[in-house]
Amino acid sequence: MVHANAALTPRARLTVARLVVDQKVPIAEVAARFQCSWPTVKRWADRYAAGPSMQDRSSRPRRMPGKTDALTTRRIVSLRLRRRLGPVQLAALTGVAPSTAHRVLTRCRLNRLAHVDRATGQPVRRYEHDRPGAMLHVDVKKFGNIPDGGGWRFVGRAQGDRHRSATPDKPKNAHHNPKMGHAFVHTVIDDHSRVAYAEVHDDETALTATGVLRRAVAWFAARGITTQRVLSDNGSPYRSHLWRDVCAELAINHSRTRPYRPQTNGKIERFHRTMADGWGYARCYTSEAERRAALAAWLHEYNHHRPHTACGNKPPVTRLTNLPGQYSANDDGRSTTRSPCSPAARPPS
Repeated sequence: MVHANAALTPRARLTVARLVVDQKVPIAEVAARFQCSWPTVKRWADRYAAGPSMQDRSSRPRRMPGKTDALTTRRIVSLRLRRRLGPVQLAALTGVAPSTAHRVLTRCRLNRLAHVDRATGQPVRRYEHDRPGAMLHVDVKKFGNIPDGGGWRFVGRAQGDRHRSATPDKPKNAHHNPKMGHAFVHTVIDDHSRVAYAEVHDDETALTATGVLRRAVAWFAARGITTQRVLSDNGSPYRSHLWRDVCAELAINHSRTRPYRPQTNGKIERFHRTMADGWGYARCYTSEAERRAALAAWLHEYNHHRPHTACGNKPPVTRLTNLPGQYSANDDGRSTTRSPCSPAARPPS
């Protein structure tokens, strides 16, 4: 691979070689023009005259007598998939060194057990749609409501129980303790860009879920994303006739995952973990209202500023092209560029 400060890139090498071979320019003159030595110019001219590419050749040797044979490699991979064994156990069964077994697993991208599906034993198949709006993932995450004064995760069990008892206007359970209830976060994520939309509600009924879907589709449309398909699990809101009718009204194809297969909807499942760490349990909230009010700011941080590994360590919003508000027209018709993080591009609070 050509390093950043290389004097001759493959394109420049081709230019150098053509000057010498095709136009008969002296090697010394070409070397002075491109500020490199004449042996370098001669090497690329000879390569061009012989026909090979101007790209760097691989440093891999043509023959590797010490490489693990194909039969042993297949056996290591088979044992890894069927029995989920580590390099030490694989080495004992196949007669190779543990380091060799680990190199084989790394080469086959099976060096981490997380890369192997726990249910089927097969390598995890990852997918990503090629454009925003091709698929939206929808799901509901349930959080326990926070009592006034703070929850037990930050203040401890004893103080948390006292805060629960002191929270007014809450019904009692069979043990005369207040029932705090739950906050249902309805989330919608674009499969390609990972841009997320979320709302907090007190239930997960079909009426609430369809309302969130309508607003999410409009929210994505305002950012230049046309929704074509939606993927959900088999929860009751997504099996209802109301959900089916709303999807038909919005011209959206609805698909559901197989039962007990959350891996298919893994992008939104992983988002829920990120949301729990970054918002749900990020700090000591003194009330449930305070936590719900902080959701919009965290979503803006996630969409516009937080680096995402699936997006090349860039924020999800960078995968949206021609984001509304990014290019605007002046009165004279000229276009000006506006940052995606400007107030006009922020999600509504």
